[in-house]
Amino acid sequence: MSSVPSKPEQRNVQPFSWLASVLSMMDRYITQELLMPLLFGIGAFSMLGVTIGAVFDLIRQATEFGLPFSLVLQILLLKTPEFIAFAIPMAILFACLMTYSRLSGDSELIALRSSGVSIYRLVLPVVMLSLLLAVITFGFNEAVVPAANYQSEVLLNQALKRNKPDFRDRDIVYQEFQSVKQPDGDRDKVLARLFYAKQFDGERMKGLTVLDFSQQGLSQIVAAETAAWNPGENAWDFFNGQIYVVAADGSYRNIIKFEQQQLQIPRAPLDLAKKGRRDFREMSILELQDYLNLVQQGGDRQEVNKTNLRIQQKIAFPFVCVVFGLIGATIGTRPKRTGKGTSFAISLLVIFAYYVLIILCDYLGRFEILTPLLAGWAPTLFGLAVAGLLLVRASR
Repeated sequence: MSSVPSKPEQRNVQPFSWLASVLSMMDRYITQELLMPLLFGIGAFSMLGVTIGAVFDLIRQATEFGLPFSLVLQILLLKTPEFIAFAIPMAILFACLMTYSRLSGDSELIALRSSGVSIYRLVLPVVMLSLLLAVITFGFNEAVVPAANYQSEVLLNQALKRNKPDFRDRDIVYQEFQSVKQPDGDRDKVLARLFYAKQFDGERMKGLTVLDFSQQGLSQIVAAETAAWNPGENAWDFFNGQIYVVAADGSYRNIIKFEQQQLQIPRAPLDLAKKGRRDFREMSILELQDYLNLVQQGGDRQEVNKTNLRIQQKIAFPFVCVVFGLIGATIGTRPKRTGKGTSFAISLLVIFAYYVLIILCDYLGRFEILTPLLAGWAPTLFGLAVAGLLLVRASR
């Protein structure tokens, strides 16, 4: 009698079972305890931010200008993602204070530490969760927040009849520099052209003046009624204007009138105009980087510094989750138990102190007392240093 081969044993593999094998029972327990206060904190801080930062102002504008309720609600929903992004670091601080304070008050932390678990091992779940939240915050800030902020601003401006074009409609100024070799062999950047347009309608520049210093010993002043970019020739077509040729001693060499004249000037002034009047909160890091490349070509040092600062701040901000998580967990490990009200109050104090530091570093960065890199990362680095100090003291 032939035997029937037995079927191979089927294993019921649960999703993310690999994660459960990596995390210990203590890690899973602490993480589960953190989740409910975390969700509560995100909701509470988001509502608080929306109420203070958007609702009161929208109610005033709705009353004053008669905005419909549906529009107010739509704008409010579009403004909410920004406050959710701000609420995530605050929520992890609140959740850590609540969870570790309860564990300490119930003597669970004492039992764990007496069995040989160090304070550093106890806060490891917080570090892992905070890093995950930092990644989520970064993605949310890049993919959702800028677009939502921009759309809410467009809707509000349309409702208030403050329609702003998607481009800079007047006073387009662009500086072009070139590298010149000096007698001592060094190379310096000197102004080659100064481009100014009084107006821009989305297609053509109007009321143009171009000062051209690119030819040594000879300068040109080009004045024209309008100009348009010619993509086929990769040049500008100027219409109805004059070219003044000026010698080195300041005397006029020649005056040329034209109906149409093509000049080889970079496309950058058009790109600068089409970037529009977006606020930094309405641009992602990639968009800010594109804008930075453009203003760097124009040599606007103050705008370059400001844009660099905003990029560094956007990159550094998600790591606030790690800072707040460590501070909250370390403060929460103290023997004295605190309730929701006390944890919320401590969270607000820590948040207030941290954002005062951000404002101070922003001021120092904008006035070039600190470099954009240092000004953008100083609050995070300072916060990590404070968290590390608190953690070392708690471990003793």
